Amino acid sequence: MQYLDFEKPIADLEKKISELSELTVADDDVIKPEITRLKGRVEELRESIFTNLTRWQRVQLARHPDRPYTLDYIYKITENFVELHGDRYQSDDKAIVGGLATINGQSVMIMGHQKGRDTKNRKFRRFGMANPEGYRKAYRLMKLAEKFEVPVITLLDTPGAYPGLEAEERGQAEAIAKNLKMMATLKVPIITVVIGEGASGGAIGIGMGNELYMMENTWYSVISPENCSTILWRTWDYKEQAASALKLTAVDLKELGVIEGIIKEPLGGAHRDPDKSAEALKEQLLDSLERLKKMKPEELVEARIEKYSAMGEVQKQTESTAKS
Repeated sequence: MQYLDFEKPIADLEKKISELSELTVADDDVIKPEITRLKGRVEELRESIFTNLTRWQRVQLARHPDRPYTLDYIYKITENFVELHGDRYQSDDKAIVGGLATINGQSVMIMGHQKGRDTKNRKFRRFGMANPEGYRKAYRLMKLAEKFEVPVITLLDTPGAYPGLEAEERGQAEAIAKNLKMMATLKVPIITVVIGEGASGGAIGIGMGNELYMMENTWYSVISPENCSTILWRTWDYKEQAASALKLTAVDLKELGVIEGIIKEPLGGAHRDPDKSAEALKEQLLDSLERLKKMKPEELVEARIEKYSAMGEVQKQTESTAKS
C-alpha cells in the first residue's frame, strides 16, 4: 500500500505493527497487547486525519495510484459488460472506455476515462487524457444508447483532455463542444459520477448528466490546482492555496448546487476497500436509475437544460450600484 505524505504517522505505526507481528518470542502476553494498542492508535489517527482533510489533500487522494479506475468499477458493479471500440472516423482511443452492460438486470451504456496502473499502461491510456477520437467514440456510444432507449452512465477521472498538437489538429475543442450539444438533448437518462479527477473540458466532455455525483475524495474544477497556480503566480509552488480558492471538493460543489450528492468512501479513501466503494457507487446508480427511468424523454431533456442553465449567478451592475 502506497502512503501519501500526510499519512506518514499511520505508515510508521503500521510498520511497527508489522515488525512486531514477525517476532518469534515465547511470551505472547507481551507482544499481543502491544499490537492491539498500536492498532487502536492507527484507527484513532486515521479517523483524526481523514475527517479533517484539506482541499489539496483530497486532490492527492483523488490521484492515488491504487484508487479504483473506471474498468475496476465496471467489472465490480455490472454484469455482461461488452466493450465497444472506435469512433468510426480516426481510431480507438484507449483513454476512454465504454460499452453495454447490465446492473441488476437493468441495461445501461457505461463509459469513462481509464488510467493505467504501471508505466506501460499509463502511456497506453495517456493517463486518462482523451484525444478527439475518444470523445467521438463516446458520442457514438451515447447515440447508440438513445437509439435502443438505454440509460447512459459516465464515470469521470481525467487530469484534462490531451493537450498535444495532433489532438488540436484533429479538432479537440470541436469534439468536446459537439458532445455537450448532443448530451444536452439526449433523450435517455444520463448519470455522471466523478470517481477521481474531474478537470476542465476533458471531464465535462462526457459529463453533462441529469444527475451528477462525486465520490467523497474527488475533485471537479475548470482547472487543476497546479495549472491555476502557474497562471496566477507563475509557479506550481502555490498549488495548495489554489486548491483552496477553487473550491473543488465534493463538499464545496454540493454547497454550490453543482452536484446532487456525495458518495461515501471507506475511511482512508476508495483504495482502502475497493469492494465497499463499488457497492456504494452501485447503490447510488440503482437509486438514480429507478428515479430517472420514470421520466419521459422530453422531461429528461428539459430537466437537464434547466439544471445547467441555473448554475451560477449573473449580477447586472446598474449606475447606482456602480457609484456606491
